[in-house]
Amino acid sequence: MLYPLATLETATLDAIQALEKDLGTPVVALAGVEAETCKLKQEQLARLQKLEAELGVVLVALRPS
Repeated sequence: MLYPLATLETATLDAIQALEKDLGTPVVALAGVEAETCKLKQEQLARLQKLEAELGVVLVALRPS
């Protein structure tokens, strides 16, 4: 399961912003997405991790569907 940022309708965004104001802290909305990760060979994993470090992001290798 992956959790990218959710796409929000105006009413949903308004409700989240009201909650943020009430809590006094930011809230992030994520949407669950079914996905299977791919088992990488050690060399492949090293290349993925190198690019993660260079880009400052988290990368996830997925099994082709």
